[in-house]
Amino acid sequence: MVDIALTPHNTESHDKAGSLSYMRTTYPQIAPWLDSLQACHGLRDTTIINAEGVRLKGYFVRASHPTKYTAVLVHGYTDNAIRMLHIGYLYHHDLHYNIIVPDLQFHGGSEGRAIQMGWNDRRDVLRWIGVTEQLFPDAQIVVHGISMGAATTLCVSGEPDLPHSVRAFVEDCGYTSVWDEFGIQIKEKYGMPRFPVLYAASAVCKLRFGWSFGEASPLEQVKKAKQPICFIHGDGDSYVPTWMVYQLYAACKTRKRLWIAPNVKEHAKSYGVHPTEYKKLVRCFLTTEAGMK
Repeated sequence: MVDIALTPHNTESHDKAGSLSYMRTTYPQIAPWLDSLQACHGLRDTTIINAEGVRLKGYFVRASHPTKYTAVLVHGYTDNAIRMLHIGYLYHHDLHYNIIVPDLQFHGGSEGRAIQMGWNDRRDVLRWIGVTEQLFPDAQIVVHGISMGAATTLCVSGEPDLPHSVRAFVEDCGYTSVWDEFGIQIKEKYGMPRFPVLYAASAVCKLRFGWSFGEASPLEQVKKAKQPICFIHGDGDSYVPTWMVYQLYAACKTRKRLWIAPNVKEHAKSYGVHPTEYKKLVRCFLTTEAGMK
């Protein structure tokens, strides 16, 4: 289970050209924007080394006019930074923000022994926030993640050393904990009970990678959040069940907003089904709750 879940043989995540083609096909409205970025070499890449010595790749795009407003965008499980560029379009093209989009460990152009499911990724995102502050002085930052990236975003929200530049978070269909999500998946995909499989797999993960399924908990992290959070979830999501967002929202004690996107049956497709409403929600949330006008 640990091998399948955390070290999958997924070549799509590492295929930049294929990912760009996928984005043009899936979100045709962003194709001219992608073409313009490529024509003017606007999609710039950069790398960092995290605390464990892992080399991580990311991309950034400067706004068309100087601005302090910047979005750090966090992709989902077995995706990559390129496949997060529909949200990049929202922030850069529609809201005129700078954007920075990292590849998480074991994804895209980044190294790493295994997928971290958002838990160790939270520390890497804090490093990317530091890079953002260097690239864009006086930055005011929103962190926006989808699926595992949303779980990462929530894990970041509860960190005690969160930089003052971070003004808000947007999470789209994140899970309550790795324990909960993997428990659902082993039942749905394999018809297996949590005991003893999940307990044993969590112990193996702790031995191999230094963290357990139970401690990797966006639900516990969001309880400590101080900055405003916008929660988004499709009403028909079964991969990360919609009931999870209600628990996350209830646990959050800071300023918050919840949108259950109607008629969204596929996981992580709220923007694809409702791009206009999604944009209006994010713009309104950042303006009214985070003061990012």
